Amino acid sequence: MYFRNALGAATAMSLLAASGAFADTITIATVNNGDMIRMQGYTDDFTAKTGHEVEWVTLEENVLRQRVTTDITTKGGAFDIMTIGMYETPIWGANGWLVPLDDLSDAYDVNDILPAMRGGLSHEGTLYAAPFYGESSMVMYRTDLMEKAGLTMPEAPTWDFIRQAAIAMTDRDNEINGVCLRGKAGWGEGGAFITVTGNSFGARWFDEDWNAQFDQPEWANALNFFVDLMTEAGPPGYATNGFNENLSLFQQGKCGMWIDATVAASFVTNPKDSTVADKVGFALAPDTGMGKRSNWLWAWALAVPAGTQKEAAAKQFIEWATSKEYIELVAAKEGWANVPPGARTSLYENPEYQNVPFAKMTLDSINAADPTNPTVKPVPYVGIQFVAIPEFAGIATEVSQEFSAVYAGQQTVEEALAKAQALTNDAMEAAGYR
Repeated sequence: MYFRNALGAATAMSLLAASGAFADTITIATVNNGDMIRMQGYTDDFTAKTGHEVEWVTLEENVLRQRVTTDITTKGGAFDIMTIGMYETPIWGANGWLVPLDDLSDAYDVNDILPAMRGGLSHEGTLYAAPFYGESSMVMYRTDLMEKAGLTMPEAPTWDFIRQAAIAMTDRDNEINGVCLRGKAGWGEGGAFITVTGNSFGARWFDEDWNAQFDQPEWANALNFFVDLMTEAGPPGYATNGFNENLSLFQQGKCGMWIDATVAASFVTNPKDSTVADKVGFALAPDTGMGKRSNWLWAWALAVPAGTQKEAAAKQFIEWATSKEYIELVAAKEGWANVPPGARTSLYENPEYQNVPFAKMTLDSINAADPTNPTVKPVPYVGIQFVAIPEFAGIATEVSQEFSAVYAGQQTVEEALAKAQALTNDAMEAAGYR
């Protein structure tokens, strides 16, 4: 097995090196998540093999989305590679804004990409972005605090259990919050989390005629539950907490539970960064018994914007960064627990990776997510934590701002839902859906 991988790596790298005489400098926009920061530390390996230099523009998630969207819609040409996800990729690919990745080398083995990831990053069967890592969401919890509370985490918990456990684990005197969840405005930050929570409560963004559904009781139930839970057991200022803020809190030992991206598992169990690394357990995202769990499906992926003058070098970087060989490079340097997860089938077939404590739960969470059937009631859209239409990002950002204002104590749940209903219907009518 090692010889086959080494041969594949040599073949792929010899193809890359063939163009080394025509070295370029490529500019990559990416998100400031841990796996992306780690990738930047290995860029010298890519440069040594290809001659190409890399300039990084590393941004907070909401800012990244704004910058790359503005750049691609205005044909700004600031980037040769963009870090985007399952929401943008099919839409931008359909618009002709991305270079198809239909000519990657045989050694790259595109068919090894997990079907859920490959499908979500394609349009009409053509791949337009390659997943650096894939994720769903799951419960990460402190096993010591759960034991102290006299409770046992089920493999598939309900939201009622999460609330019971969160209250039991909360210790305000010692700055321990029973649960840490996203409240930060942004369609991909707190907006994503409350959407999947809503799914599990039977809520949906639209009915089959594209009418907004925020005036329905399911949304009131979901939002009131979330606010009550966070008031009782969440950290102060949760209205401004996103992925990175909650990661920091959990690593400092200030969260009993954290429900968020499966990719976080390697960071909360890394003793170099986490004070609770040896006290973390995992479970599926919670439900309410309606048949839908509050987990999402996402990939942070690398795409080449149409019009770049450095397409060949950009594709070479994508092959390097999302390859089996890159995974093996990280494993050799930092251990299998720290490789980019959720993108390749072969990773989950690897016996060494199967020993990683969160590997199975990550794969189970990804497999439990169905973007074609995301809600209890029927809907006209595809997507779990987003609605796969171009207008969604703008609408959902505004809705998430209204919800964050509730979390900050600036308005009531009823006021926020009324505003969300009105602004969503107005936007959909203007766009011609209604």
